[in-house]
Amino acid sequence: MTEAAFTADDFQPAAAAHSAQAASRPSLSYWQDAWIRLKANRRALSSLYLVIGLLLFTLIGPLIWTVDPSLQDLEQISQPPGADRNAVVVAPHSPWNGVARQPLGGGLGLAEPPTTQSVRLAWEPLPDAAGYRLYRNLFPYEPGQPLGLPLFATFNADRRHFEDRLDLKPRTYHYSVAGLDAQGEVTGAVRSLEVAVARVVTAQDAQDIGLVADAGQLSPGDRIKLRAHPLGTDYLGRDLLARLMAGARVSLFIGIAAPLLFIAFGVIYGAAAGFLGGLADQALMRFSDFVVALPFLLFMILLRVASGVQPGESGITPMVLAMVLLSWPAAARLVRGQILQIREEGYVSAARLLGGSAPYLVLRHMIPNTLGVILVTMTFAVPTAIFTEAFLSFIGMGVAPPTPSWGSMCNEGIKTMLTTPHELIFPALFISVTVLAFNLLGDGLRDALDARMRSAE
Repeated sequence: MTEAAFTADDFQPAAAAHSAQAASRPSLSYWQDAWIRLKANRRALSSLYLVIGLLLFTLIGPLIWTVDPSLQDLEQISQPPGADRNAVVVAPHSPWNGVARQPLGGGLGLAEPPTTQSVRLAWEPLPDAAGYRLYRNLFPYEPGQPLGLPLFATFNADRRHFEDRLDLKPRTYHYSVAGLDAQGEVTGAVRSLEVAVARVVTAQDAQDIGLVADAGQLSPGDRIKLRAHPLGTDYLGRDLLARLMAGARVSLFIGIAAPLLFIAFGVIYGAAAGFLGGLADQALMRFSDFVVALPFLLFMILLRVASGVQPGESGITPMVLAMVLLSWPAAARLVRGQILQIREEGYVSAARLLGGSAPYLVLRHMIPNTLGVILVTMTFAVPTAIFTEAFLSFIGMGVAPPTPSWGSMCNEGIKTMLTTPHELIFPALFISVTVLAFNLLGDGLRDALDARMRSAE
């Protein structure tokens, strides 16, 4: 059999049938992929921007709106946003002798034009009246309904005038004068008058509140504008926007600082319990069950009493301490469950065989792999802490006036919600928006960081 002759060309490498397929996209890290998934969630991304806006409102807002939140504008008490700020300059108040400067027009009438400085009323004699009682109301008088706030009473039938200077505001009031019999009972004769009060200010008051540098620049009859309050003022004349910014610092500090502290403690506690296992794990978790059983409100009251918080003091420290001491078990249980799974992974066993110590294994391998769960837990804990602070302040057990917080502002605003609802609406709106934003952000983070959802896609 003849042997085949081979040459060097027969031993050249074969040409590749096809080129290797290039990667369609670069590989992404865990956090890069989570950020892409978070950006795809419009609700979560909008909530993230809203949270950033709240932080800017809290930190940068006071640098732009520099009004002192404790400064009282006594010329504008309980003024809603967009209220008329025009005022007429008048002479200082002088005593009134009861003489009318304009016709009464029969029944109850005005002796002079009504202003926030005074409303001077006079009336004609009423039939069978041995005396008179004068009332002021915010609503028109109707037979059978209350006459309003009693301002004046007399059994001198010749005394038929009164000057009202009680907390007058630029609004419409309804005055009623009723005749009294000899026993002081109201007779059937009642006269009513609707009065539209105009805002006025003296030149000296305008100088005192900083509207003009020199009172001599103004004369009676001049018109000026009072200080602007974009969101109105509260019942003490304090700027509501400035107080919302100051209250945000308190509410967000409690809402962020407290969760940071108790989640950090819960992470360490749960990681230790999950890594040790056995009897140590059981003992540690039974103690966490005991902490869960403690009543938060009672514990908060005891801490407040033990801390010696006096009326007028903020009460922030006992509130944060109560949250830290009683709110960590939930984070500890969650991290413990994650650690029980991770400690059985191959890379943890390899690190242990290479001589890794227990602290190294926990801090280097286990806790970093639970950061997604920890971050989501933190996001959900913040609105819970904010709502807890608002609730405690609302019932008078949290931040106490004059220190502003959204909860204490709601507590103050609910007293006048029927007449000046803006004092309650704005702080309640900030609480609701903040809680909603953090909850939606937590939902988005949970979806973005959940490895099971990524594998399903």
